[in-house]
Amino acid sequence: MKDPSLRRSATLFRAFLREQQEPERCYTLLARDAADQVEAYVPVKGRVVVDIGGGGGYFTEEFRRRGAQSFLFEPDPAELGAKPPQGSVVADGYLLPLADAVADVTFSSNVLEHVDDPQTFLSEMVRVTRPGGLIYVSFTNWLSPWGGHEWAPWHYLGAERARARHERRTGRPAKHTLGENLFAHHVGSTLRQVRARDDVDVVSARSRYWPFLAGAVTKVPGVREFATWNLLLILRRCP
Repeated sequence: MKDPSLRRSATLFRAFLREQQEPERCYTLLARDAADQVEAYVPVKGRVVVDIGGGGGYFTEEFRRRGAQSFLFEPDPAELGAKPPQGSVVADGYLLPLADAVADVTFSSNVLEHVDDPQTFLSEMVRVTRPGGLIYVSFTNWLSPWGGHEWAPWHYLGAERARARHERRTGRPAKHTLGENLFAHHVGSTLRQVRARDDVDVVSARSRYWPFLAGAVTKVPGVREFATWNLLLILRRCP
């Protein structure tokens, strides 16, 4: 996969900055971009794509527009919104109501940082993927400038301090609490854990949004924890 353009990165970043004001535009752009990333490795037309934790269904709908048989599994009914994609299922990513090896592609965008046990979550993704199938996982690592989500970048000074600052500034409770629905996962430890598995091959490990040296930045210990911003893993299920 070639490094994407600077224009693409700037467009996504501007959309992200207006996520709260224009969520549909932001997530529609992100879904198109993610589907392009998947299709750099495998065409999705006619394939079974399982979207885990896809919220309002933007990714599922984009895969369907491209001819995939795409299905959304989301654990939080509130995240599905008023009009979730037809056939959406409320289900925990730790225990998907699917048989083994049914998916050609399993997809997870910005979910892993909300999972307490990422290895069990990944194992479930692997289980439902057919041998030779593709697994797409991206997440915002804790030491990323956006690792604290709505209270970033103040998470660098401590999670509790950052949450308290957010609540003072906005007058409302923070959506995320470290250790409850947000977890401090890191690039280095995640790469080591994934590479130690014998059920997947690591096809690519790169920054999801960087316009240059996207793969190289993940290879530099220390620097990668800050500079990666969002780690994208492309895995292939072993036979």
